[in-house]
Amino acid sequence: MRDSTIAKNYAETLLELARRAKDLQGWGTLIQSIADAMNKDQKLRAFLETPRVDAATKTEIFRKALADRAPAKFVRFIGSVVGHRRQMLIPEIAQEYSDLVDVAENRMHTNVTVAKDADEKTRKLIADRLSKIFGKTVVPHLIVDERILGGVVVRVGDTVMDGSVRRKLSVLKHKMLSR
Repeated sequence: MRDSTIAKNYAETLLELARRAKDLQGWGTLIQSIADAMNKDQKLRAFLETPRVDAATKTEIFRKALADRAPAKFVRFIGSVVGHRRQMLIPEIAQEYSDLVDVAENRMHTNVTVAKDADEKTRKLIADRLSKIFGKTVVPHLIVDERILGGVVVRVGDTVMDGSVRRKLSVLKHKMLSR
C-alpha cells in the first residue's frame, strides 16, 4: 500500500476520533504540532527513524511527552501509529487530516494574488465574495504581486480566474492590434 493511502487511512481514523471528542480543531493542532516538530528538529527525526530504538520505547516516550497535553485517545492513536512503525508518516497524516477537516466543514483554500497588500476589510470582502461564488467557506491566502497592476487573480487547484488589470489591458491590446 502506498504511503499516501496509509496516511489517509490514519487521518480518517483520527478524524473520527476527533469527531467523537467534538474537537476537530484541537486534535488538528496536536497532530500538526507533532508534524512541525518532526520537520524542524533533526534529532527528533533521527530518533524516530532509527531502527535501533524499538517501537515500544518510542511509543512510551510519546506517551510521556503527551500525557498532560493531549487526550488519552489521541495519545493511544499516536501510540498505534508508532507501534505499526508508521511514525514517519505523521506529517502526511497531519496534512491529510487538515484536508479532511476542510471537507467536513465545507471549507476550501485559495491563492489570491493582489497588486498591493490588502487591509482586513478587503481580505474579508475577498473571502465573502469567493465564498458566495464557490458555495463554501473560502480561506484566501493572499500573495502580493505588483505586476498585475490591480484586480485579483484567484487560483483554486488547476483553475485560474484572472481578473487582473494587466490581463484586461493585454486583451484590449490584442483586440486593437488584430483589427
